Amino acid sequence: MKGPRRGVAVTVDPERGPTVSDVRKNGKRKAKTKAKAKKAEAVAAPVPVDAPAVPAPPTEPPPTERVARLNKKVYEKELAKLQVELVKLQTWVQQQGLRVVIIFEGRDAAGKGGAIKRITESLNPRACRVVALPKPTERERTQWYFQRYVEHLPAAGEIVIFDRSWYNRAGVERVMGFCTEEEVQEFFRSCPGLERMLVRAGIVLIKYWFSVSPEEQERRFQDRLEDVTKHWKLSPMDLEARQHWVAYSQAKDAMFAFTDVKTCPWYVVEADDKRRARLNCIHHLLTMFPYEDVIPRVEELPAREGEGAYVRPPINEQTFVPEVY
Repeated sequence: MKGPRRGVAVTVDPERGPTVSDVRKNGKRKAKTKAKAKKAEAVAAPVPVDAPAVPAPPTEPPPTERVARLNKKVYEKELAKLQVELVKLQTWVQQQGLRVVIIFEGRDAAGKGGAIKRITESLNPRACRVVALPKPTERERTQWYFQRYVEHLPAAGEIVIFDRSWYNRAGVERVMGFCTEEEVQEFFRSCPGLERMLVRAGIVLIKYWFSVSPEEQERRFQDRLEDVTKHWKLSPMDLEARQHWVAYSQAKDAMFAFTDVKTCPWYVVEADDKRRARLNCIHHLLTMFPYEDVIPRVEELPAREGEGAYVRPPINEQTFVPEVY
């Protein structure tokens, strides 16, 4: 019988002496000890600078990071350019006698109102108006559903912007139970036909959906809660809708399935960054028209008529606003 290998410790029974089994067991223990030592050295060894980084195993999904806001100076510069183009567009629409309808829909706090404000603030309000209807009256509830919206459609040379529209039936009314499922299905049957009829009649119909993540929506709700000048934006309906995010998502998907048609498609605006959303929406709106710069140019102002024998009434006979500032 061969003796134990060198360097292998053998446990000897004083009564029977070392056996082959004893040697093998001690050899296995020694091998395991060496393997553990090598593994510890490998872990402690420094990683070369050019070695590829090994990603850590995933644990929990990372929270959604907020989209980086567009630089304010860049935003204001681009917005000023686009607003000049909007003035050109409106003048061209008036010259051509077009009738334009723009629908803004989307989640609460998605930024629809801010985009509408930036579109309209440089335009002539006599030819561009915003329609934001309150909840229907008892009389309006008995009318054809689309009736109270149709009466706001534009005449020649006008632009009408709907801040929410007849799509309330497919969204808030459906989710909050303000209409029956039969009325919703009738809306899905009627709406595409109505919009095709408007297009055939010569109306330019453009529909925007503003999409916002739940995390960003929550941040904006908190901002409204802390800013007293924005409390009016937190209506009871907005607060109630917070509990129905999934239901609103399902309602939106069904609405798109029925009404996102070639003649009147939906255009989705990613709105987690309000500044980018406004610029992207305005830029897209401008691309929808082959407009030209037809703004009449005034080279110089006419001479002012002389006052002649006019005498201004005494100041103390007029009531002025106090100059507090």
